[in-house]
Amino acid sequence: MKTIVIKCGGSVLDELSPAFFEALHSLIDDGYKPVIVHGGGPAINAMLDLYKIESKFHNGLRITSEETMEVVEMVLSGKTNRQLVGLLEKNGLNAIGINGSDGKCLLADYINKDQLGLVGRVTMVNSFLIQKMIDENLVPVITPIASAKDGFRLNINADYAAAAVAKALNADRCLFVTNVDGILVDGELVKETSVTEIQNYIEAGHIYGGMIPKVESAISVLNKGIEQVMIVSGKNAFYQNGEWAGTAISDKERILK
Repeated sequence: MKTIVIKCGGSVLDELSPAFFEALHSLIDDGYKPVIVHGGGPAINAMLDLYKIESKFHNGLRITSEETMEVVEMVLSGKTNRQLVGLLEKNGLNAIGINGSDGKCLLADYINKDQLGLVGRVTMVNSFLIQKMIDENLVPVITPIASAKDGFRLNINADYAAAAVAKALNADRCLFVTNVDGILVDGELVKETSVTEIQNYIEAGHIYGGMIPKVESAISVLNKGIEQVMIVSGKNAFYQNGEWAGTAISDKERILK
């Protein structure tokens, strides 16, 4: 069995196309088992604004007070998770939404309670629970919320949550769904690259603007012990007839397939 962990950022949920869901069907037809971890940053920011709660960040992580955490969980569990599960079902896929804190799916420790509040790093993934859902031919859709030992729920960076799930499941690949086809250099799609090459591309100005945080997120996942990640588009078919579309990134100089 080949497991694929797919990280969908909150900013791309409204842009997922029929071709994206067709690619998921193709994956399943070819024996892959997808597991989705999603974010919800834009929707969280909008809801915090509505409640007049300031959005604060430290080193890219959302500073999460108890008040902020209530909004984070409300949006991730009650809105974006429902939205994504609904889209999957609408497109003929059997999906099940789960809060990362449910059934001890994700356990975490505080990163720095004084600086960040209710923000954690995943220490354990209940791979047995996720595998049971996979065995029932369901697509698990997981929020990046984890349980702490003290009973509090912690906000987890969705990239890191996806990496932890991928590592625990020994996933074949970890995909980052974005609004672009992959890494473009001089207008051409780069199909395979390495961390070293990406750093060279950035220094040379070939990778710039909004692409930089996308590749930095991918590299951060590689640093968590995942051998290969892919940047793919949510607007197009990223997998078709056994062929992948997007950019594969490895922490090795040569990507092994």
